[in-house]
Amino acid sequence: MTSEHTTAQADVASSCAQETSSDALQLDELVGSATNTALLPAPNKHAFDDLATGEQDPLMLGGHAFSSRFILGSGRYDLSLIEAAIENAGTQIITMALRRCRTAENNLLDYIPDGITLLPNTSGAHDAGEAVRIARLAREVCGTDFIKVEIEHESRYLLPDNAETIKATEILAAEGFVVMPYMLPDPLAATQLEDAGAACVMPLGSLIGSNKGLGARDLIEVIIANASVPVIIDAGIGRPSQAAQAMEMGADAIMAYTAIASARNIPVMARAFKHAVQAGREAYLAGLGIVTHGHAVASSPTEESDYLGASSAS
Repeated sequence: MTSEHTTAQADVASSCAQETSSDALQLDELVGSATNTALLPAPNKHAFDDLATGEQDPLMLGGHAFSSRFILGSGRYDLSLIEAAIENAGTQIITMALRRCRTAENNLLDYIPDGITLLPNTSGAHDAGEAVRIARLAREVCGTDFIKVEIEHESRYLLPDNAETIKATEILAAEGFVVMPYMLPDPLAATQLEDAGAACVMPLGSLIGSNKGLGARDLIEVIIANASVPVIIDAGIGRPSQAAQAMEMGADAIMAYTAIASARNIPVMARAFKHAVQAGREAYLAGLGIVTHGHAVASSPTEESDYLGASSAS
C-alpha cells in the first residue's frame, strides 16, 4: 500500500469524523446533549413486600376475612348462569332478596356453590321495623348473620332512607347481625351508621340500576376519608372501568349487579369486573401518579434524581 493511498484514507476518515461531529452538534442544538443514561441503584427486592393483595389484603367484615373485594348481586339472572357468574367473578359474597330463597322450586340457594357467604337484603322494607322483621326471617332461612339493610319508600328512584336505616342498624347490630347498610352518600349519616354498629357502609354511586357510575363521587370521597369501617360502593356501577375508578379512589369493595345481568355475556362481564376491581385496588395501594396542571413533565429523565420513585426503590 502506497503512502499516497494511506494519506487518502486518513483524509476520508477525517472528513467523515468532521461531518459526524457537525451532525452531532446540530442534533445537540435540537434535542440537547444530555442522554438518558442515568443509572438507578439496584432495586431492593423487598421494597414492595408491603403491597399485598388478595388473601394478604383481606376485606374484613364483622370479623370475617374475604380475599375478593367484589360482591355480586343475583336479582335477575337465569338460575342456570348463577354458578358461572359466581365462578367468573371470583366473588365470595352474593346478595339476594329473601323471596328468591323461599320457593319450593327454583330456589336460588340450590344454585349457589358451597363456601359462598350469603348476604340477604331487606328489599321491600319501608321502615326500620319492617327491615328488622325481614332480617330476622332471613337469618332463619339462609342461616347467616350477614344482612344488607335496604329501606326505600318509593319505586321510581329507590333512594334509601338513611334515618330509618340507622335505626334498623342499631337494633340488628345489637342482635349480633353483621349489618351492611345501603345508604345515600351522606358523610354525617355514614358516621352515624358506624356509631350504630354497621360493619361497613354502602353508599350508592348513582341511582340503582342506572349504570351511570360515580355521580356522587365528591361525597363518597369524604366518606372514604373519614370512615373507620369498609366503604363499599353499591348501586350505579355500570362498567368495569367505573369499578376500577371507585377502587382507585380508596373504596374497599364494589357491589354490582345490573351491569353484569344486562351484559350480552354474563360470565365474561363478571370476569371483567373481577379484574377491574383487582386492578383498581392495586393501583390505590401502589399510589397513583401525580396529576399536573398547566405544564408538562419530561418523560425521559437525565438524572438519577429525576426518576420518580428512585429514592423508594433503594
